[in-house]
Amino acid sequence: MAKKLIITIARQYGSGGREIGERISKLLGIPLYDKEIITDAASKSDLDHEVVRKSEEAAANSLLYTLALGSNFVGATMHFGYKMPLNDKLFILQSDIIKGYAKEGSCVIIGRCSDYVLRDEENILRLFIYSDLDHRQQRVAERHPEIKSSQIIDVINKTDKRRSTYYNFYTGNKWGKYDNYDMAINSSTLGIDGTAELIVSFAKKMMAD
Repeated sequence: MAKKLIITIARQYGSGGREIGERISKLLGIPLYDKEIITDAASKSDLDHEVVRKSEEAAANSLLYTLALGSNFVGATMHFGYKMPLNDKLFILQSDIIKGYAKEGSCVIIGRCSDYVLRDEENILRLFIYSDLDHRQQRVAERHPEIKSSQIIDVINKTDKRRSTYYNFYTGNKWGKYDNYDMAINSSTLGIDGTAELIVSFAKKMMAD
């Protein structure tokens, strides 16, 4: 019987990280969680799905407010009268949801600091997917024709900045830094399918040992 394996994927915008996750999920026959996390968070918090999605996208905007408290709120005791920002509540809620997925069995989880949230898991493969800028620009242009070519690099930089700020704040680690992950892979080298197949071969070894 194969061991349970949790695969987490952090990725640069336009690197194909989500598509790679989808292929890994299909090849290993295990579930993938991405937007499902937003749906479950909305359901458990009785908030509208769109409210949760927009709050997640704007999460970095509330970080300075929380930093003004003098410490990271996670695991800390709140001062009397402190009203936790919605983004912080959602981070805690999504963390609980992610831990619930991991308890159910092997799965692939996209983003949302899942490598940090599940740091105590015994069998976890933490991935960071990056790619050459030219390839990222091409992918964004193909997937989002509504974005003007002159704006693509700006969109890439802002999206990565948002992901980095969110991750760095909530984990205390540095997004994209190699020693936070088990594998950092340039998807430009083998392409989406080749990268997924490489990861799957590694994952199967972990599930068999």
